[in-house]
Parts: sequence; C-alpha cells; structure tokens
Amino acid sequence: MKNILVTGAKGQLGSEIQELSSQYADHYFHFTDVAELDICDKEAVHQFIRTKKVDVIINCAAYTAVDKAEAEAELAEKINHTAVKYLAEAAKENNSSLIHISTDYVFNGKAFQPYSPDYLTDPVNRYGKTKLQGEEALKSINPAGSIIIRTSWVYSSYGNNFVKTMLRLGEERESLNVIYDQVGVPTYAQDLARFILDNCLKLKNEKIETYHYTNEGVCSWYDFAIEIMDMAGLDCKVMPIPTTAYPTPAKRPYYSLMDKTTLKDDFRVEIPYWKDSLKNCITQLGGQAESNVSSSTSVALSTSSVEN
Repeated sequence: MKNILVTGAKGQLGSEIQELSSQYADHYFHFTDVAELDICDKEAVHQFIRTKKVDVIINCAAYTAVDKAEAEAELAEKINHTAVKYLAEAAKENNSSLIHISTDYVFNGKAFQPYSPDYLTDPVNRYGKTKLQGEEALKSINPAGSIIIRTSWVYSSYGNNFVKTMLRLGEERESLNVIYDQVGVPTYAQDLARFILDNCLKLKNEKIETYHYTNEGVCSWYDFAIEIMDMAGLDCKVMPIPTTAYPTPAKRPYYSLMDKTTLKDDFRVEIPYWKDSLKNCITQLGGQAESNVSSSTSVALSTSSVEN
C-alpha cells in the first residue's frame, strides 16, 4: 500500500484520478487543492509530505492560463516552477517519488516531425518557460523514482476545456471560427490518469526520466472542432481560420506532436486513438457542455484551459 498525494485535485487530470481512485483500493490517496495544501508554501509542503508519510506525489497542479501568464508572470513562475522545486525537495527529503505533469509548450513548434523527450526545448511564451523551469528544478533535485510526463490539448468531463466549450457553442450558434494551422493531439485526461495509476506508482529509476503521453493520431483545432460537432450531432458550421486572424497575447506553437515511442517501449502500453477517446468523453457528457463553462471563452482558439 502506498500513500499518494495528488495536487491540483480539482483540475481535469486530478479529478479524473480521483474518479478512478476507488479502483485502486490497495493505495491511500490524499487529494488536495490550494485550500488543503498551498504548494507554494515550502513549509506546508514539507510538513504535509512528512506527516502524511507520502510515498508518491502526482503533481497535477499548474498555472495554465496561457495568455494571462504573459501579464501574471510572477504568479505563473511561482506555481509552475517554485512550487515544483518545493515538491521535489520534500520528495527527496522523505524518499518519496514525484510524477510531474508538463506540457508540449516547452517546444517552439517549428519541428517537422514529432518531438522526442530529449529534443531541444525552446518555449515561445511565458507559460512554456515557467513549465520548463519546473522541469529543470525537478531534474536538478532528482528524487528517486520520479518522472516528467509531457502532454497536450487536455480535455475531460471535468472543468473547462475545448470540448465542453465547443459543445455549448455548437448549441448556441450557427457557425464558429476555429484555428486550422496549429497541429497537435488531443489528450483525454481519463486516459492519462489511468496510465499513471496503472504504471507509474512503483518506479525504481535513479535519474529523472521524461516521457510524452497524448492520445494517438493528429489533428488541428479545426479538425478537433469538426469531430466534436459530428459526434454530438450538432448542426453548427465550423469555419477554418489561420492563427494570424486571431492574435493572442501569448504565441502558440504551430506544431505540437510528441513522440511516445520511449513511453510505449518502457511501459508496454497501448494508447487509445484520439477519436475513440473523444467519443467516450462526449458519451459521458451526454453530448452537452456543463453550464459552468464560461461564455467569454474564445471561439477562435479556446485553449487556455486545456493546455498543461
């Protein structure tokens, strides 16, 4: 039996882990968000991990408001970098392992083939830079049995995300404009949660390993939106527009495909195709977005709440 701390428990991935946790009764889970544990408070982090005798930390907490990060750089750096440092230090001190969730945004999006885990990082916005700083802090401290998992375009039946926004707007509007020239892979948070719980709680590596996890396949945001409308049976017409037609405070990478070969070889897992996982999520949602999705979310590029 392991004591497992899940930070960011109210987010998409944290919520999915909590939903699945009853299937892993041989472990004890501590689910926290800022009200239960402020991971930016060094002493609180060390005390919690020490007193609860935490064996594994799954860090799902992050500042993910990509555009706001340009103006709130200090807060983004505090959550995405400094807090990761505190978690890593506490893990090292207490012989715990840390599973840290990162992002495709550590890359510049200029590649022409999927990024391998050891590809040169070069983030193009503040969010990506702070996430990379968090990775580097974890690597420098190097608590045993710890890993970094980079993912992209995360969605879930929980929280605010692109899928739920498209479902809601598809009910409300006759047409939508969606970016067609940014390419990546949607990731169903439930799939990633199950991968972590099935494979990552008993790692023995002495050096930090970095892996990439997304669903299989490739699409643009436009393709993604088209598929959402089709699966939900919505008549809303989706119109493709280039990134230049919808400028945002933060730059986005045009190409976000990540190579999962190392992960699949090391863990011997099969990863679901993105359309199959999307169908599962839409079925779970009943084809409708929840009422708490913000009406102010961008139509052209609703990504600030789906990026990790």
